[in-house]
Amino acid sequence: MAVKLDSLLPFILLLGAIVVGVGGCTKAPPVEGITLQGLRANTPVGGLGADNNDTRGFAVASDVIAFQFPQDHGPHPQFRSEWWYLTSVLHSSQGQDYGAQFTLFRQALAPAPTGPSLWQSGQVYLAHLAVSDVAQQRHLHAMRLARGHPHSAGVGVEPHFKAFIEDWSLEQTRQAPWQLQLKGGDLSFGVDLQLTQTKRLIRQGEQGLSRKGPLQASYYYSMPRMRTEGQLQIEGEVIDVAGWTWFDREWSTSVLGDHLQGWDWFALQLDDGRDLMVYRLRREDGRRDSYDHGVIVEGERQTHFGVEDFELTPTRYWQDSNNIAWPTAWRLDLRGQLAQQTLQIEAMFDDQLFDEGLVYWEGIVSVNAAGERVGQGYMELTGYR
Repeated sequence: MAVKLDSLLPFILLLGAIVVGVGGCTKAPPVEGITLQGLRANTPVGGLGADNNDTRGFAVASDVIAFQFPQDHGPHPQFRSEWWYLTSVLHSSQGQDYGAQFTLFRQALAPAPTGPSLWQSGQVYLAHLAVSDVAQQRHLHAMRLARGHPHSAGVGVEPHFKAFIEDWSLEQTRQAPWQLQLKGGDLSFGVDLQLTQTKRLIRQGEQGLSRKGPLQASYYYSMPRMRTEGQLQIEGEVIDVAGWTWFDREWSTSVLGDHLQGWDWFALQLDDGRDLMVYRLRREDGRRDSYDHGVIVEGERQTHFGVEDFELTPTRYWQDSNNIAWPTAWRLDLRGQLAQQTLQIEAMFDDQLFDEGLVYWEGIVSVNAAGERVGQGYMELTGYR
């Protein structure tokens, strides 16, 4: 699902003023020194503006549409928020486990460009990168922030798909593997991976319309099991890796209701070939939310299921340095229309906290059943405080 951004008002007001006032500059004014304060990750359907409920001028996800590719891999600037999100579970030739996460967010400051200059596109891009080294129990992370501009950050599908922010990029040349290259001279780590789609994509929710409330929805599709190979670079060491990547795409304008604290999201690749995504929305009143959802992929069969078909229960907590308790182990009970099964999901190590102003937990997990490891995947936890 990817962590989504809310309550970024100080950042948006400052950056928005800069973007609107750039005029005909040929060089981008610096954005260094912007501090993201008081961030809260609690909405999977957009919202960075001063008034999250004001959708005037933006399109809203409300009806089922027919996705068109490769166009829908690209941007949807008529919607306020959008993201490209990848999580990779990787193994080295020495048998060590690694995780890699990359998310690129696009946020519209206005429904149209704010002026004639290319720097006044009205678009802001934010990217998160993280690598988990299980053996060393270290979680490395970094962030990029840039205005939409041909030389700064953007996404397009012509002549081929490319999403980039500064020196980080995700691209695909038609039928070739996707290329994920996330490096930089200022980083002590990097990612260089090739991704190949092995299953047909999932149209999440109702044929791609993913509802999170009575008036809240996004367009959402996933590629659940992309064959992955390449290299990680960690503090001067180059590590050959291979594994699987889960790729999520989502765009929207609406935001979640104030009655929600955050969510718990899981994307799991099981050793028997099944792929499973499930999330629960956490209500302030502690009640189960009726829009909790999941999907399981078995071969070409995709089964979508709702709140009556599963239960997620925390079984262990880890406390960070700010005394916030994060549930890093869970029991997932599948039932109802699904074959009854209980899975134990556990962080491969606890401290996989992403903290670059915006704080959330995102990391690699193992999946067990009846005491045996049966898969792996990624877990995302937001809105804990």
